[in-house]
Amino acid sequence: MKTIHFYLDFISPYAWLAFDALPQSLQGISYRVVHKPVVLGAMLKHHGQLGPAEIPAKRDWAYRQVQWQARVQGTPLQLPASHPFNSLGLLRLATACDAAGEPNRFVCEKIFRHVWCSGLEAADAERLATLSADLAPRADVGSDEVKKLLKNNTDEALALNLFGVPSFVVNGQVFWGSDALPMLRAYLQGDPWFQSTDWTSVAQLPVGIQRKL
Repeated sequence: MKTIHFYLDFISPYAWLAFDALPQSLQGISYRVVHKPVVLGAMLKHHGQLGPAEIPAKRDWAYRQVQWQARVQGTPLQLPASHPFNSLGLLRLATACDAAGEPNRFVCEKIFRHVWCSGLEAADAERLATLSADLAPRADVGSDEVKKLLKNNTDEALALNLFGVPSFVVNGQVFWGSDALPMLRAYLQGDPWFQSTDWTSVAQLPVGIQRKL
């Protein structure tokens, strides 16, 4: 059985699309998923990037694209009233639901649906309090313990050189984005292409050449 480490931030519609599609995409394969809430903003800052929603033209395209993808794959999606929003409260809530800061699928789905299936303000304090009461986290959401666990997850993602969400990591192999699920399935099924490709030599190419690949 392979272990998939799934790095996610609830602010990302692509993370929701990937989360919802994962079971069907990997049907018939033996695996387990470890969910890792991370602070996407910290990852973007580390790499000197802006989020898609911070670039007007890219934001408009992303909103159109995610609604199309949701329609195609049958995932319910209704854009929240405001986006981007501060997802820290949701990330801490998810982290607080597990002793290791690795919430199960039930918890993650509850939070994703809170954000992406209501059309309401995702970070609204009253809604967040209701969600927290429903999930009954094992630890105080605002505790230093929870903050440290979330930071550890984010630091772990940065140590793996992850640059966005959703990111899936299996045996050191990184698969980024909801559109990477077919590639992830092929890897888990032992596709020989992964053995024949020299990733080290590609990574060492000059940047200008890498951009053409």
